[in-house]
Amino acid sequence: MIRAGRQHLVRTLADLAAQQGVGIDHYTRLKPYEAPGFPEPISSQGSRIRLYDGEQVDAYLLGKPVPPLPETDDDGDLLDRRECAALIGVAPDSWKTYKRDPALTKARVEAGGVEHWPRHAVRAFQANRPGRDAPKPGRPRSTGDQVPRDQVHGLVAELLDADPTISAATVTERLGVHRNTGQDALTRLRADRIADHIAAHPTLTPAEAAAQLGYPAGQVRRAIARAEVVLRARHIAPYLADVAAALHRAGWTTEQAAPDVQFPGDDRVVAALVLDGDQAPAPAVVWDERYGWRTAASRRHPITKGAVPPSEGEGVRYLAGGITPPPGDVVTALTP
Repeated sequence: MIRAGRQHLVRTLADLAAQQGVGIDHYTRLKPYEAPGFPEPISSQGSRIRLYDGEQVDAYLLGKPVPPLPETDDDGDLLDRRECAALIGVAPDSWKTYKRDPALTKARVEAGGVEHWPRHAVRAFQANRPGRDAPKPGRPRSTGDQVPRDQVHGLVAELLDADPTISAATVTERLGVHRNTGQDALTRLRADRIADHIAAHPTLTPAEAAAQLGYPAGQVRRAIARAEVVLRARHIAPYLADVAAALHRAGWTTEQAAPDVQFPGDDRVVAALVLDGDQAPAPAVVWDERYGWRTAASRRHPITKGAVPPSEGEGVRYLAGGITPPPGDVVTALTP
Protein backbone atom coordinates (compact mmCIF):
# COMPACT_ATOMS: atom_id res chain seq x y z
CA MET A 1 0.00 0.00 0.00
CA ILE A 2 0.97 3.62 -0.31
CA ARG A 3 1.09 5.13 3.14
CA ALA A 4 -0.78 8.38 3.73
CA GLY A 5 0.98 11.44 2.36
CA ARG A 6 3.53 9.48 0.32
CA GLN A 7 1.85 9.27 -3.09
CA HIS A 8 4.32 11.83 -4.50
CA LEU A 9 7.18 9.43 -3.66
CA VAL A 10 5.83 6.50 -5.70
CA ARG A 11 8.19 5.18 -8.38
CA THR A 12 7.79 2.46 -10.97
CA LEU A 13 10.51 0.21 -12.40
CA ALA A 14 10.64 2.57 -15.38
CA ASP A 15 11.31 5.46 -12.99
CA LEU A 16 14.09 3.50 -11.28
CA ALA A 17 15.65 2.63 -14.64
CA ALA A 18 15.61 6.29 -15.70
CA GLN A 19 17.14 7.25 -12.36
CA GLN A 20 20.03 4.90 -13.12
CA GLY A 21 20.31 6.17 -16.70
CA VAL A 22 19.43 2.87 -18.41
CA GLY A 23 16.50 1.59 -20.45
CA ILE A 24 13.74 -0.40 -18.79
CA ASP A 25 14.54 -3.54 -20.81
CA HIS A 26 18.18 -3.46 -19.64
CA TYR A 27 17.11 -2.68 -16.07
CA THR A 28 14.66 -5.57 -15.83
CA ARG A 29 17.23 -7.96 -17.27
CA LEU A 30 19.77 -6.99 -14.60
CA LYS A 31 17.14 -6.94 -11.81
CA PRO A 32 19.09 -4.75 -9.36
CA TYR A 33 15.89 -4.46 -7.34
CA GLU A 34 16.33 -8.11 -6.29
CA ALA A 35 19.68 -7.42 -4.60
CA PRO A 36 19.85 -8.00 -0.83
CA GLY A 37 18.83 -4.89 1.09
CA PHE A 38 16.95 -3.26 -1.79
CA PRO A 39 13.67 -1.81 -0.46
CA GLU A 40 10.63 -4.03 -0.77
CA PRO A 41 7.89 -3.01 -3.22
CA ILE A 42 4.98 -1.10 -1.73
CA SER A 43 2.63 -2.73 -4.24
CA SER A 44 0.74 -5.82 -3.10
CA GLN A 45 2.17 -9.27 -3.78
CA GLY A 46 1.30 -10.46 -7.27
CA SER A 47 0.81 -6.99 -8.76
CA ARG A 48 1.75 -6.69 -12.42
CA ILE A 49 3.31 -3.26 -11.85
CA ARG A 50 5.87 -2.95 -9.06
CA LEU A 51 5.80 0.26 -7.09
CA TYR A 52 8.51 1.53 -4.72
CA ASP A 53 8.85 4.32 -2.19
CA GLY A 54 11.25 6.89 -3.62
CA GLU A 55 12.64 7.97 -0.27
CA GLN A 56 13.60 4.40 0.55
CA VAL A 57 15.18 3.82 -2.86
CA ASP A 58 17.19 7.04 -2.71
CA ALA A 59 18.57 6.12 0.71
CA TYR A 60 19.56 2.65 -0.52
CA LEU A 61 21.33 4.03 -3.61
CA LEU A 62 23.25 6.51 -1.44
CA GLY A 63 24.35 3.75 0.92
CA LYS A 64 22.33 5.17 3.79
CA PRO A 65 20.00 3.25 6.13
CA VAL A 66 16.64 2.66 4.47
CA PRO A 67 14.02 4.55 6.49
CA PRO A 68 11.07 2.43 7.62
CA LEU A 69 7.57 3.19 6.42
CA PRO A 70 4.79 4.01 8.89
CA GLU A 71 3.36 0.83 10.41
CA THR A 72 0.07 2.26 11.72
CA ASP A 73 -2.91 2.18 9.38
CA ASP A 74 -4.22 5.61 8.40
CA ASP A 75 -7.50 6.57 6.73
CA GLY A 76 -5.40 8.30 4.07
CA ASP A 77 -3.50 5.15 3.08
CA LEU A 78 -3.97 4.24 -0.60
CA LEU A 79 -4.86 0.60 -1.27
CA ASP A 80 -4.71 -1.31 -4.54
CA ARG A 81 -7.44 -3.72 -5.61
CA ARG A 82 -6.05 -6.71 -3.71
CA GLU A 83 -5.69 -4.69 -0.53
CA CYS A 84 -9.20 -3.25 -0.92
CA ALA A 85 -10.63 -6.73 -1.35
CA ALA A 86 -8.75 -7.99 1.72
CA LEU A 87 -10.01 -5.06 3.80
CA ILE A 88 -13.67 -5.87 3.12
CA GLY A 89 -13.16 -9.64 3.19
CA VAL A 90 -13.86 -10.66 -0.41
CA ALA A 91 -11.86 -12.19 -3.24
CA PRO A 92 -9.79 -9.73 -5.34
CA ASP A 93 -11.89 -10.47 -8.41
CA SER A 94 -14.97 -9.15 -6.64
CA TRP A 95 -13.39 -5.71 -6.45
CA LYS A 96 -13.72 -5.36 -10.23
CA THR A 97 -17.45 -5.06 -9.65
CA TYR A 98 -17.43 -3.08 -6.43
CA LYS A 99 -15.08 -0.40 -7.75
CA ARG A 100 -17.83 0.76 -10.13
CA ASP A 101 -19.77 2.13 -7.18
CA PRO A 102 -20.10 5.92 -7.76
CA ALA A 103 -18.48 6.77 -4.42
CA LEU A 104 -15.48 4.54 -5.15
CA THR A 105 -15.22 5.83 -8.70
CA LYS A 106 -15.01 9.37 -7.34
CA ALA A 107 -12.45 8.40 -4.71
CA ARG A 108 -10.17 6.46 -7.09
CA VAL A 109 -6.64 7.79 -7.61
CA GLU A 110 -3.89 6.52 -9.88
CA ALA A 111 -0.34 6.10 -8.69
CA GLY A 112 2.36 4.64 -10.91
CA GLY A 113 -0.28 3.60 -13.43
CA VAL A 114 -2.14 1.53 -10.80
CA GLU A 115 -5.62 2.21 -9.44
CA HIS A 116 -5.80 2.90 -5.69
CA TRP A 117 -8.52 3.90 -3.24
CA PRO A 118 -8.18 5.70 0.12
CA ARG A 119 -8.72 3.45 3.12
CA HIS A 120 -11.51 5.70 4.41
CA ALA A 121 -13.43 5.37 1.13
CA VAL A 122 -13.19 1.58 1.23
CA ARG A 123 -14.37 1.49 4.82
CA ALA A 124 -17.32 3.74 3.99
CA PHE A 125 -18.22 1.49 1.07
CA GLN A 126 -17.98 -1.58 3.29
CA ALA A 127 -20.56 -0.14 5.67
CA ASN A 128 -23.12 -0.01 2.85
CA ARG A 129 -21.81 -2.71 0.53
CA PRO A 130 -24.21 -4.09 -2.10
CA GLY A 131 -25.65 -7.47 -1.27
CA ARG A 132 -25.71 -7.05 2.52
CA ASP A 133 -29.50 -6.96 2.66
CA ALA A 134 -31.74 -9.99 2.67
CA PRO A 135 -31.60 -11.97 -0.57
CA LYS A 136 -34.27 -11.40 -3.18
CA PRO A 137 -36.78 -14.12 -4.06
CA GLY A 138 -36.50 -16.21 -7.20
CA ARG A 139 -36.55 -14.71 -10.66
CA PRO A 140 -40.09 -14.52 -12.08
CA ARG A 141 -40.68 -15.98 -15.49
CA SER A 142 -40.42 -13.74 -18.55
CA THR A 143 -38.51 -11.04 -16.68
CA GLY A 144 -34.97 -9.76 -16.96
CA ASP A 145 -32.34 -10.15 -14.28
CA GLN A 146 -33.48 -8.57 -11.02
CA VAL A 147 -29.93 -7.43 -10.18
CA PRO A 148 -28.00 -4.91 -12.32
CA ARG A 149 -25.39 -6.71 -14.41
CA ASP A 150 -22.53 -4.71 -12.94
CA GLN A 151 -23.40 -6.01 -9.45
CA VAL A 152 -23.92 -9.68 -10.28
CA HIS A 153 -20.25 -10.67 -10.06
CA GLY A 154 -19.77 -9.18 -6.62
CA LEU A 155 -22.99 -10.59 -5.23
CA VAL A 156 -22.25 -14.08 -6.53
CA ALA A 157 -18.76 -13.78 -5.03
CA GLU A 158 -20.31 -13.18 -1.62
CA LEU A 159 -22.57 -16.21 -2.01
CA LEU A 160 -19.56 -18.32 -3.03
CA ASP A 161 -17.59 -17.00 -0.06
CA ALA A 162 -20.37 -18.21 2.23
CA ASP A 163 -20.95 -21.57 0.49
CA PRO A 164 -18.33 -23.09 -1.86
CA THR A 165 -20.86 -25.74 -2.96
CA ILE A 166 -23.47 -23.25 -4.14
CA SER A 167 -25.12 -24.09 -7.48
CA ALA A 168 -26.31 -21.90 -10.34
CA ALA A 169 -29.89 -22.82 -9.42
CA THR A 170 -29.39 -21.46 -5.91
CA VAL A 171 -27.81 -18.26 -7.27
CA THR A 172 -30.85 -17.83 -9.51
CA GLU A 173 -33.17 -18.25 -6.54
CA ARG A 174 -31.22 -16.01 -4.18
CA LEU A 175 -30.49 -13.12 -6.56
CA GLY A 176 -33.31 -13.32 -9.08
CA VAL A 177 -30.97 -13.61 -12.08
CA HIS A 178 -31.17 -15.87 -15.12
CA ARG A 179 -29.61 -19.29 -14.59
CA ASN A 180 -27.12 -18.63 -17.41
CA THR A 181 -26.07 -15.41 -15.70
CA GLY A 182 -25.51 -17.20 -12.41
CA GLN A 183 -23.66 -20.08 -14.04
CA ASP A 184 -21.32 -17.76 -15.95
CA ALA A 185 -20.49 -15.78 -12.81
CA LEU A 186 -19.85 -18.95 -10.81
CA THR A 187 -17.60 -20.38 -13.52
CA ARG A 188 -15.50 -17.24 -13.75
CA LEU A 189 -15.19 -16.82 -10.00
CA ARG A 190 -14.29 -20.44 -9.36
CA ALA A 191 -11.75 -20.41 -12.18
CA ASP A 192 -10.02 -17.33 -10.77
CA ARG A 193 -9.96 -18.79 -7.27
CA ILE A 194 -8.63 -22.11 -8.50
CA ALA A 195 -5.85 -20.21 -10.27
CA ASP A 196 -5.15 -18.20 -7.09
CA HIS A 197 -4.94 -21.41 -5.06
CA ILE A 198 -2.51 -22.96 -7.53
CA ALA A 199 -0.38 -19.80 -7.41
CA ALA A 200 -0.08 -20.33 -3.65
CA HIS A 201 0.37 -24.11 -4.01
CA PRO A 202 2.15 -24.70 -7.36
CA THR A 203 2.24 -28.50 -7.10
CA LEU A 204 -1.55 -28.79 -7.27
CA THR A 205 -3.48 -29.63 -10.41
CA PRO A 206 -6.61 -27.55 -11.16
CA ALA A 207 -8.80 -30.48 -10.13
CA GLU A 208 -6.94 -30.86 -6.83
CA ALA A 209 -7.16 -27.12 -6.17
CA ALA A 210 -10.91 -27.18 -6.84
CA ALA A 211 -11.34 -30.05 -4.39
CA GLN A 212 -9.36 -28.25 -1.69
CA LEU A 213 -11.54 -25.17 -2.16
CA GLY A 214 -14.60 -27.30 -1.56
CA TYR A 215 -16.05 -27.10 -5.06
CA PRO A 216 -18.20 -30.13 -6.01
CA ALA A 217 -16.55 -32.13 -8.80
CA GLY A 218 -19.78 -32.30 -10.79
CA GLN A 219 -20.08 -28.49 -10.93
CA VAL A 220 -16.60 -27.35 -11.88
CA ARG A 221 -15.63 -28.96 -15.18
CA ARG A 222 -15.89 -25.63 -17.03
CA ALA A 223 -14.25 -23.76 -14.16
CA ILE A 224 -11.26 -26.13 -14.16
CA ALA A 225 -10.82 -25.70 -17.92
CA ARG A 226 -11.05 -21.92 -17.61
CA ALA A 227 -8.61 -21.94 -14.68
CA GLU A 228 -5.98 -23.48 -16.93
CA VAL A 229 -6.49 -20.59 -19.37
CA VAL A 230 -6.34 -18.05 -16.53
CA LEU A 231 -3.02 -19.51 -15.41
CA ARG A 232 -1.62 -19.19 -18.93
CA ALA A 233 -2.82 -15.58 -19.00
CA ARG A 234 -1.05 -14.79 -15.74
CA HIS A 235 2.13 -16.41 -17.01
CA ILE A 236 2.14 -14.27 -20.16
CA ALA A 237 1.15 -11.02 -18.37
CA PRO A 238 4.76 -9.79 -17.70
CA TYR A 239 5.62 -10.26 -21.37
CA LEU A 240 2.55 -8.30 -22.48
CA ALA A 241 3.48 -5.57 -20.00
CA ASP A 242 6.97 -5.36 -21.51
CA VAL A 243 5.53 -5.02 -25.01
CA ALA A 244 3.12 -2.33 -23.82
CA ALA A 245 6.05 -0.42 -22.32
CA ALA A 246 8.02 -0.74 -25.57
CA LEU A 247 5.10 0.59 -27.63
CA HIS A 248 4.74 3.47 -25.17
CA ARG A 249 8.42 4.35 -25.53
CA ALA A 250 7.97 4.33 -29.30
CA GLY A 251 5.30 7.01 -28.85
CA TRP A 252 2.45 4.86 -30.15
CA THR A 253 0.48 4.63 -26.90
CA THR A 254 -0.28 7.42 -24.46
CA GLU A 255 -0.27 4.98 -21.54
CA GLN A 256 2.07 2.08 -20.85
CA ALA A 257 -0.32 0.04 -18.71
CA ALA A 258 -0.36 -3.65 -19.55
CA PRO A 259 -3.44 -4.83 -21.43
CA ASP A 260 -6.17 -6.82 -19.75
CA VAL A 261 -6.34 -10.28 -21.23
CA GLN A 262 -9.55 -11.78 -22.56
CA PHE A 263 -10.68 -15.38 -22.84
CA PRO A 264 -12.82 -15.82 -25.97
CA GLY A 265 -14.71 -19.06 -25.65
CA ASP A 266 -12.96 -19.68 -22.30
CA ASP A 267 -10.30 -21.68 -24.15
CA ARG A 268 -7.60 -19.25 -25.29
CA VAL A 269 -5.77 -16.13 -24.17
CA VAL A 270 -6.05 -12.95 -26.24
CA ALA A 271 -5.05 -9.36 -25.45
CA ALA A 272 -5.39 -6.08 -27.32
CA LEU A 273 -3.37 -2.87 -27.12
CA VAL A 274 -4.91 0.29 -28.54
CA LEU A 275 -2.33 2.45 -30.33
CA ASP A 276 -3.61 5.97 -29.70
CA GLY A 277 -0.43 7.91 -30.43
CA ASP A 278 -0.43 10.47 -33.25
CA GLN A 279 2.10 8.50 -35.33
CA ALA A 280 0.84 5.00 -34.49
CA PRO A 281 1.26 2.56 -37.41
CA ALA A 282 -2.10 0.85 -36.75
CA PRO A 283 -5.26 1.45 -34.70
CA ALA A 284 -4.40 -1.46 -32.39
CA VAL A 285 -2.39 -4.66 -32.05
CA VAL A 286 -3.70 -8.00 -30.83
CA TRP A 287 -1.79 -10.87 -29.23
CA ASP A 288 -3.25 -14.37 -29.47
CA GLU A 289 -1.53 -17.35 -27.86
CA ARG A 290 -2.16 -19.37 -31.02
CA TYR A 291 -0.28 -17.19 -33.52
CA GLY A 292 1.33 -14.18 -31.80
CA TRP A 293 0.87 -10.56 -32.83
CA ARG A 294 -1.25 -8.97 -35.54
CA THR A 295 -2.48 -5.49 -36.30
CA ALA A 296 -6.16 -4.62 -36.02
CA ALA A 297 -8.20 -2.26 -38.15
CA SER A 298 -10.40 -1.05 -35.28
CA ARG A 299 -9.57 0.59 -31.96
CA ARG A 300 -13.07 -0.03 -30.67
CA HIS A 301 -13.32 -3.72 -31.55
CA PRO A 302 -9.76 -5.02 -32.14
CA ILE A 303 -10.58 -8.60 -31.07
CA THR A 304 -12.84 -10.28 -33.58
CA LYS A 305 -15.54 -12.75 -32.61
CA GLY A 306 -15.32 -16.43 -33.39
CA ALA A 307 -12.52 -18.97 -33.23
CA VAL A 308 -11.24 -18.36 -36.77
CA PRO A 309 -8.52 -15.66 -36.89
CA PRO A 310 -9.14 -12.83 -39.37
CA SER A 311 -7.48 -12.93 -42.76
CA GLU A 312 -4.77 -10.47 -43.71
CA GLY A 313 -5.84 -7.34 -45.54
CA GLU A 314 -7.93 -4.26 -44.76
CA GLY A 315 -5.71 -3.23 -41.87
CA VAL A 316 -4.91 -6.72 -40.60
CA ARG A 317 -1.30 -7.89 -40.80
CA TYR A 318 0.32 -10.77 -38.93
CA LEU A 319 3.74 -9.96 -37.49
CA ALA A 320 6.53 -12.48 -37.92
CA GLY A 321 8.71 -13.62 -35.06
CA GLY A 322 6.83 -16.41 -33.35
CA ILE A 323 4.38 -16.34 -30.45
CA THR A 324 6.44 -14.17 -28.07
CA PRO A 325 8.98 -12.13 -30.03
CA PRO A 326 11.07 -9.69 -27.95
CA PRO A 327 9.33 -6.33 -27.38
CA GLY A 328 11.88 -4.56 -29.55
CA ASP A 329 11.15 -6.93 -32.42
CA VAL A 330 7.44 -6.12 -32.15
CA VAL A 331 8.25 -2.42 -32.46
CA THR A 332 10.52 -3.11 -35.44
CA ALA A 333 7.84 -5.22 -37.18
CA LEU A 334 5.34 -2.39 -36.73
CA THR A 335 7.64 0.40 -37.84
CA PRO A 336 6.50 1.74 -41.23
